[in-house]
Amino acid sequence: MPAQPTIVLSIKNIEVIYDHVILVLKGVSLDVPEGGIVALLGANGAGKTTTIKSVSNILGTERGNVTKGSIEFMGEKIENLSPTELVQRGVIQVMEGRHCFEHLTVEENLLTGAYTRKHSRRAISDDLEKVYSYFPRLKERRKSQAGYTSGGEQQMVAVGRALMARPKVILLDEPSMGLAPQLVHEIFEIIKKLNQQEGVTFLLAEQNTSVALRYATYGYVLENGRVVMDGEAKSLAENEDVKEFYLGISGNDKKSFRDVKHYRRRKRWLA
Repeated sequence: MPAQPTIVLSIKNIEVIYDHVILVLKGVSLDVPEGGIVALLGANGAGKTTTIKSVSNILGTERGNVTKGSIEFMGEKIENLSPTELVQRGVIQVMEGRHCFEHLTVEENLLTGAYTRKHSRRAISDDLEKVYSYFPRLKERRKSQAGYTSGGEQQMVAVGRALMARPKVILLDEPSMGLAPQLVHEIFEIIKKLNQQEGVTFLLAEQNTSVALRYATYGYVLENGRVVMDGEAKSLAENEDVKEFYLGISGNDKKSFRDVKHYRRRKRWLA
């Protein structure tokens, strides 16, 4: 029997409520194995970003709270840890929209990722060169003010900054948002290299289902705050419901209006 992969991050039946009344997540459970790329899939508003923020424990800034369930990292509960403590343990979030320090240079932005580390300047300098080896474009722009770089370059800065913290797990929220297809491909190729060569585990929330399933090892489909389907990335990509609703691919060339209405009734994933 093949050895079971170590689960580095486990979300167990969590519920999240905003403003004490709005139930957003309704019993979400998922596992992230060591060395995996796990994709959270679903339409806008399905609960992907809330799931990511539940792990990094920044829901409080938006008046949200995990009211039920538990979140474990390396077998230890982390719901009550501060975001800083989570970073020190190796759980790093790259937020949707990139969020660079626009007034700082590209290199200064990258160095902020090492702020919580207690390593020598040589070690940090070595890691900076490693980031530049994965993102050669950033080395070219290292003295440029981050606010004047392109959207793709800012996404590279955000991922590179996370890498400077020597992460065990990167929580990546909508990395393809607002980027041209060529840049999306470039970003995901770098994610793949970081996963394979540096051993970084990824939990990524992504609306671009086609790209996500091409690079992920496993996926969870969220709808209205619930996990409605999960499986190996390849099997999800071949699933007829996923292909039709999220990839826009149908097994039939034509559909009648009755078929469309019938599919919408089935959209609840037969749950």
